Amino acid sequence: MARDGGVMERDARAGRRLTALLTCAMAFSMLQLFLLGALGPRLVDELDISATTLGLTTTIGFGTAAVLSPSGGRLVDRIGPRRSLLVLLLVSSAALALIGAAPGAGLLLGAVALGGLPQALANPATNKAVLAAVEPERRGAVTGMKQSGVQLGAFAAGLPLAALAGGVGWRGAVWTAAGTALLTGLWAWRALPADPPTPPVTGGRPSLVPRGLIAWLTVFSFFLGCGIASVNTYLALFGTRELGLGPTAAAALVAVLGVAGIVGRVGWSRAARPGRAAWLPGLLAAGAVGAALLLAAAPTIAPVGGAWVGAAAVGVFAVAGNAVSMVLVLQRAAPGRAGQDSALVAAGFFAGFAVGPPLFGLLAESGRYGTGWLLVAAEFATASAVALLWATRDRAPSPVKAAP
Repeated sequence: MARDGGVMERDARAGRRLTALLTCAMAFSMLQLFLLGALGPRLVDELDISATTLGLTTTIGFGTAAVLSPSGGRLVDRIGPRRSLLVLLLVSSAALALIGAAPGAGLLLGAVALGGLPQALANPATNKAVLAAVEPERRGAVTGMKQSGVQLGAFAAGLPLAALAGGVGWRGAVWTAAGTALLTGLWAWRALPADPPTPPVTGGRPSLVPRGLIAWLTVFSFFLGCGIASVNTYLALFGTRELGLGPTAAAALVAVLGVAGIVGRVGWSRAARPGRAAWLPGLLAAGAVGAALLLAAAPTIAPVGGAWVGAAAVGVFAVAGNAVSMVLVLQRAAPGRAGQDSALVAAGFFAGFAVGPPLFGLLAESGRYGTGWLLVAAEFATASAVALLWATRDRAPSPVKAAP
């Protein structure tokens, strides 16, 4: 009995270490873009770039990720999660280091494009690791926790790294993040078990066209990504220009979004059990509509409090919707297709991240933030409609032939 207890305790510790590592990998995969949003006011002033150019960084980063995601999914299915996570963390470190060295918009945009590769690998690599190492009854909870790593990155960008930027400058803060990503890569290489031998390529090339549930989730993720990316990119700038907040306080809005996103992703992913999970994406996106409307009304109704509540609500509802969609992928992925299916859904999400901020940026450039938040509300409403329509169709019984 004592021996069995010891084995169970070791397994529990190993499970916690794996969850922590996957959470960190997800955080670093998108940290650069959260940093650009949180440090946006400083970059706009020091590098002399416009609000539209700031939005273009998100477009390039996620546009690259959207293009690379289908190939990234196939790569993960072939080489395994350990090698994929190492590439993810090393490239993340390099992209952050280049951002910290950027003298102007040119190198900044090039570094952001390089950072699209870690984003393309993140969901398929971590999902593959969950399927390989986590028992089925715990996969929802672990998936929610590791997906919350993205919001952990938002918190790190909005609070500790933004505060560090106030002392050592924004470049020093970004270089600190680059060094931490490199150390996490070394941890991943030592902690994860070796990948199985690379299987030979057999059969035809996998289809890059999403079908069935994956197609619905891809469209849902596109519109959800449009809205979330606009909030991530322009929330801090909105705080300084429309609400009168200082750069550090405005960056803290991003931290609030990150903390709320962690809570939402973990909580809603635990609730996403088979039978219930299909309805959650649409309901969460509907809740996000109210969050965007609150941001739109904040300057006139509650200039500071409304922004804090709105940012938190975006995290609880919109950000959590992305995590629940990944739980659905794991629940219904075909054997051997987890990486590819995750990548296709992620490609839709990243495409939304590429499209949303430039549209919002055009409005922000002319000071029409209220209209921009209404656009975000419309994007969330469309995502909700798509997801609820699929859930209704999924619940409908299949037609059967009547008995003679």
